[in-house]
Amino acid sequence: MSRIQTTFQQLQAAGRKALIPFITVGDPDAELTVPLMISLVTGGADIIELGVPFSDPMADGPVIQRSSERALTKGMSLARVLDIVRVFRTIDAVTPVVLMGYANPIEAMGAAAFTDAARQVGVDGVLVVDYPPEECVEFTAGLRAAGLDQIFLVAPTSSEQRFRDVAQAGSGYLYYVSLKGVTGAARLDFDEIACRIPRIRAVAGMPVGVGFGIRDAETAKRIGAVADAVVIGSRIVQEIEASPREQACVNVETFVREVRVALDELVGAHP
Repeated sequence: MSRIQTTFQQLQAAGRKALIPFITVGDPDAELTVPLMISLVTGGADIIELGVPFSDPMADGPVIQRSSERALTKGMSLARVLDIVRVFRTIDAVTPVVLMGYANPIEAMGAAAFTDAARQVGVDGVLVVDYPPEECVEFTAGLRAAGLDQIFLVAPTSSEQRFRDVAQAGSGYLYYVSLKGVTGAARLDFDEIACRIPRIRAVAGMPVGVGFGIRDAETAKRIGAVADAVVIGSRIVQEIEASPREQACVNVETFVREVRVALDELVGAHP
């Protein structure tokens, strides 16, 4: 059983919801990424999603696009991302880490080489935005053999058959994109989300996390009332962007703790 699956089992046994914050590796610089990861955990993160910087992050809104640009300008690469995870693992051997990004850097490194390196440094899961399950069968098999979870996205437009297909290929949790658009955009339709999540969970048989558009503790709590996990990315990246470097970790930790407190008010609630 992976660290991700163990984490969800422990949370579900305690009646708690998973908090999954996202940051871009190398933003504002490589040296601050591990301290930021520690701040996320200290603030109450259960799983960390690390964005792998890419030059054309098509699913990401302007906030995360800018963070990728800043990281790439300072020389961030997939190999350096893996090295940062290795350093984090010398400090924290428990918190699951998911790499979220695009196929191009993985294919440039080589899927087998990437999978082996990710396993060795302590990555727990991978979410590749532009790898639909039918186009990455070999990659998925390699991850599974290495004991890594492959997390897939499902959207408001996905059919129930698509939920089944994605659940069969993936593991760990499903990531439900809560709106039609890029990260950090538009307003959430809570009624639609409340309707869709139970259907996805029933078909998929695994935890469902909801992301895109969650910007504060109140919104996170409303999503947490129906989902197994809340994913927050753009709002945290925005906090880093707006903070003086020396204040970024404190500000991020404070924000994450506010969300954690709100989610823990749901303890014992069942979606």
